[in-house]
Amino acid sequence: MAISNAELIKRARRRSRKRGLALLMVMGALSLMTLMLTEFQDAASAELGSAMASRDQVKAEYAARSGVNLARLPFAAEPTIRKPLALLGVKTQIPVWEFTDVLLGPFNDTEAAEIFTGISGLSLDDTRNLGLDGAGFDLQIVDEDSKLNLNLAARADSFSQQRMVEQLFAMFRGPAYDELFEEKDEKGNRNDRQAICSALIDWVDPNQDRNNCDPTIETNIAAAPEDSFYQSLDRPYRRKNAAFDSLEEVHLVRGVSERFYRTFFQKDLDDPKSRVVTVWGTGKLNINTANPLALLSVACSKATPESKLCYDEEMQANMLFSLKMLSSMMPALPIFSSPKSFISAIQGKGKIGSMLTDMSIEPIQLLSTSEVEKALSVESKVFSIYATGRVKSGKRTTVRKIHAVVDMRGAPPPWAAPPPDPNNPAGVAVNAGAGAPPLTPANPDEPDALPMAQRPEGNMIYYRVD
Repeated sequence: MAISNAELIKRARRRSRKRGLALLMVMGALSLMTLMLTEFQDAASAELGSAMASRDQVKAEYAARSGVNLARLPFAAEPTIRKPLALLGVKTQIPVWEFTDVLLGPFNDTEAAEIFTGISGLSLDDTRNLGLDGAGFDLQIVDEDSKLNLNLAARADSFSQQRMVEQLFAMFRGPAYDELFEEKDEKGNRNDRQAICSALIDWVDPNQDRNNCDPTIETNIAAAPEDSFYQSLDRPYRRKNAAFDSLEEVHLVRGVSERFYRTFFQKDLDDPKSRVVTVWGTGKLNINTANPLALLSVACSKATPESKLCYDEEMQANMLFSLKMLSSMMPALPIFSSPKSFISAIQGKGKIGSMLTDMSIEPIQLLSTSEVEKALSVESKVFSIYATGRVKSGKRTTVRKIHAVVDMRGAPPPWAAPPPDPNNPAGVAVNAGAGAPPLTPANPDEPDALPMAQRPEGNMIYYRVD
């Protein structure tokens, strides 16, 4: 049966429409599959990136932990290093921690190892299992005994509190700070020198009485009940009446604004060495490593009102410059052999005293040399370790930071250390529980010191990971 041309044309059109519909369906299916694959690829890439970031964070944290643990080596080794130098007349502590980054170069990444090799001249070609693979760390050691200890007022005796009062007023004394103490806070209160000093003392002292913060009397007597300032805040809280646990806690104290903190306590927030205060030190200031402002505060805490160095800004600047210059001239050796030698220098005696006098720095007249001497030392026992672990993966660098504080009081030399306690391998101080026998202080002369784990690397008293 013959098919007409018209019928052939109709069939051709129907087949053409079917092919167009099939093409649309195929294109739709391909588009859907493309979207699904793209979504799957994005999800897989995100999960892979997250997994790699988590991996790098763990590696960076453990690199920082390695830095913290290795940084404790110089503290333990310092007495050994000091012994042969005693034959040369150097009997005071050697600040070996200032060179920790270089000393630990072989245990760090390739770059740090090369710096160590260049400085020491020693080859590491034949060494094995040293350094970190794909990670590294940066270290900064801060001597906490080079700063004024705000927790000095937490001691039960009134003499320690009065010493803190005198040091704070010596720090606040300059007339250039009058404007700062005259401005009002958000509540309309004016926090003068005495109010802020009283707030700092009352935050840490164990009683409920307000300290009158009078530096002119030898024994500071409580004047009245502590104020209720903190209860009037929008988000009220209680005064602690115990020692500061961290530097961040200092910002909770009445009058310690950001401006106040940066003016007196730490001018450069990114440089912990610029800190003038601490909450961990032994309570005595190491004259050979001390922050110049902290050292000047201690010296002026028992100075006569006529001592020009304690209030003249230009003379203070000359004094601070002179101390920094002396430190840079002898970076690895102590400047003063004892607190008495420092006191003689600020009184214009001896070679250093004569040098200061030649620089138009007038000698300080002290009311009590013995009290200033009690606040000073030539050894440091508490150190902050700022470790930054880093892992570089492609263009991305992952960083983790650890701040640890190590207390070396009571730590024996490495050759005399007892075996480690299996129940406390890290040597962390642990408070006794209820009913436990009282803990024995590390040093009978420092009754408020934490009991020490008898390990050469000291006792970890603060640990924070960022």
